[in-house]
Amino acid sequence: MNGQSEVNVEFTYDNMGVGKFDNEADYVADRKKNMNEKEAGTGDKWAANWVEDRSSRYAPKFFELFNKESAVQGGAKPNAKYTMIVHTSFTEPGFNVGVMRKNAALNADVTIVETANRSKTLCKITIEGAQGGTAFGYDFDTGLRISECYAVVGKRMNAMVKKGK
Repeated sequence: MNGQSEVNVEFTYDNMGVGKFDNEADYVADRKKNMNEKEAGTGDKWAANWVEDRSSRYAPKFFELFNKESAVQGGAKPNAKYTMIVHTSFTEPGFNVGVMRKNAALNADVTIVETANRSKTLCKITIEGAQGGTAFGYDFDTGLRISECYAVVGKRMNAMVKKGK
């Protein structure tokens, strides 16, 4: 991406494992059912947020760190010469119940392709175990913990772009 000032960035989540589940649909159905059994409607709201967080939290957090002090700015830039596809292959949502907690983590496969000819791949990078949590452990919300994972991925990709990799 040398010589470029922008990159189109897309996020994909197909065939993603979540926690102990091989696929996201099973995880969402299980969590939604359990939450709704405890308090009607909470699981439905959580499931909607699970999907909404991708555009409202994860992508912005990624861009915040990817674009920080970088000559290459990422975002929805369909006219950019290159496209970076950030595919999340696994998400560990973690938990925080006050007295016990586990950071969220994710695995991502990042592929950079020519926007006009997506069959032409420039590079593929795998990031495993990008952990996210907040300072002082006030990350009781799943979306907050996971958004911090995307911050880590954005920061790592920023470093690679700065090095010219």
